[in-house]
Amino acid sequence: MKVKNPGKQRKMLFNAPAHKRHKMMAAPLSSELTAQKGAKTLPVRKGDTVRILRGDNKGFEGKVSRVDLKAYRIYMEGLTREKVDGTNIFLAVHPSKVQIRSLNLDYAASSTFALEKEGVSCFPYH
Repeated sequence: MKVKNPGKQRKMLFNAPAHKRHKMMAAPLSSELTAQKGAKTLPVRKGDTVRILRGDNKGFEGKVSRVDLKAYRIYMEGLTREKVDGTNIFLAVHPSKVQIRSLNLDYAASSTFALEKEGVSCFPYH
C-alpha cells in the first residue's frame, strides 16, 4: 500500500527488504535494449555497462563494479576521485541517474528474458 506521508515513505525506503531494494535499483535501458528486451527499466547488476546522464560526470560510460543495496548506489570502474592524502576512492552514483547501455546476462537472466518474451511469467507473485 502506498502512503502519502513523506516520513512514512522515507521509513519504507530505509527499512525495505532486499527483494524490494533490488527493484528500486532499476535504471532505464537504452533505446536499442528497450526494443530488444521489451522493457523500459531493469535493475542494475554488476558487470552492466552504463552511461551517466546527470551530474558532474555526465557522459561518462563504464562497467558497474559494485552495487550497494544498502545505500542505493552503484560504483563504476574508472569513476574515481583523489582524496587530499592522495588515495583514490570510487564515486557513488544513484541508478536513476544512469542509462544501461549493455547487460551482463548470465544463463539465468537470458533464459528469463526468453521465457518472458513467450508470455511465461518467471515471477508469479509480482
